[in-house]
Amino acid sequence: MRRESDDVTLQATGLVHEAYLRLIDQSRVEWRNRAHFFGVAAQLMRRILVDHARRRRARKRGDGVRPLTLDDADAAPSTSPAAEPVDVLVLNDALERLAELDDRQARIVELRYFAGLNIEDTAEALRISPATVKREWVVARAWLRRELARS
Repeated sequence: MRRESDDVTLQATGLVHEAYLRLIDQSRVEWRNRAHFFGVAAQLMRRILVDHARRRRARKRGDGVRPLTLDDADAAPSTSPAAEPVDVLVLNDALERLAELDDRQARIVELRYFAGLNIEDTAEALRISPATVKREWVVARAWLRRELARS
């Protein structure tokens, strides 16, 4: 959300607050480790963004599409095809299809894109090497680009 304009109705602070409220409401969760926490947090943020996009679309305010890019998880701005705006609902559907094919790649995208983790933190959260995360991230983004181009 760091690249969003000021007129977006859901700001990063609001997203974090909503995720925090949902996380503290998890009374039955026994946090196993840091990876477990980040995994749940990433899923919550993804759900919050998807729910927000669905509400906006349902209200028919404009097209209801929040501009996101697959490169938002990377620190440097990009002019690559992945920098094209992405409908968060279309991205969510594509991630669900990716999870059916490769759950680890879907988790990497979720942690990097929705939770904003870097390569090293994602590797630590998933207990895999940073090289594996980089390799899987490249493959997952390529697959998502192809899927999103079809939409």
